[in-house]
Amino acid sequence: MYPPRWSRTARDYARHRAGFPASFYARVEPLLGPRVLDVGTGTGTVARALARRGHAVTAIDVAAGQLAEAVRLANEADLAIDFRRVPAEDTGLDARSFDVAIAAQCWHWLDRPEAALEMRRLLRPGGRLLLAHLDWIPRAGNVVEASVALVRAHRRVELPHLERVSLDGLYGPWLEDLHAAGFERVESFSFDVAIPYTAESWRGRMRASAHVGATLDDAGVARFDADLAEALTAYGDAFPVPHRVFVAHAEEPS
Repeated sequence: MYPPRWSRTARDYARHRAGFPASFYARVEPLLGPRVLDVGTGTGTVARALARRGHAVTAIDVAAGQLAEAVRLANEADLAIDFRRVPAEDTGLDARSFDVAIAAQCWHWLDRPEAALEMRRLLRPGGRLLLAHLDWIPRAGNVVEASVALVRAHRRVELPHLERVSLDGLYGPWLEDLHAAGFERVESFSFDVAIPYTAESWRGRMRASAHVGATLDDAGVARFDADLAEALTAYGDAFPVPHRVFVAHAEEPS
């Protein structure tokens, strides 16, 4: 079953998938501008965070269920965000209409060369494209290693796009994407952070994964969740999960 059906994971995605930490927003704030495009917004976590910081945000995605959750959560937070169901590679939005485009947790799912060119079209001269990713880090004996092993045992499809996700949370090829599209002043940075999860929220986070909730049927998700619940008894009711934040950014020169 391909591509993943992200709308099926929308509720778990919204409730349990931890977003970028506050330290991420503190580090990227100097790179931002008034008008921001949030690419592949999902349930709108980044869009809401930027709207709270005073940015005018347009957020796009192709998954109707994810966008429905994003709209609901933005309305509950009384945040004005312009949500659009359009592909990142061909948005139909006005040229030169954004100061910044940010693609968080989605670049590997896109046609990267086409998306990069579309972002150049949408950005004003001197505007910036940011590519951001937050990855759990498997280490010997930790909860990530155990959980990933269960994902591999239960998955029923291969998702080629996930081969672009780095197990060490670093993305050199993305820098080349920016160069190839004609962006300038290409830079990157990364840092590590431990994100707290409860056993319940980690189960929800894992159900929202591409190889689980987005591709397995309901019975398959239930079997995975039961096995994960049993495995998590070794880690207690709550635990920190190591993550790595990666950001690549560049300027539109024309």
